[in-house]
Amino acid sequence: MNLDPAWLFLSLVAGAIGLGLFIYGKREARMTHLVVGLVFMVYPYFTQSVASLVTVGVLLGGILWYLQRTGRA
Repeated sequence: MNLDPAWLFLSLVAGAIGLGLFIYGKREARMTHLVVGLVFMVYPYFTQSVASLVTVGVLLGGILWYLQRTGRA
């Protein structure tokens, strides 16, 4: 378990973003947002460093942005 303050704060931010996406996806019946929200809430448990936490978060956000932009979300 990593107790680095930056990692803890960023994992809290990722979880909050995930919760927001999950609630939005559930309310608007958007499966893509719901799934990405779940992944945002879970992935901090599997990252070991701040760099990996930020990298995965940016990739997930980019994937969601791309899917939304192309109309697949």
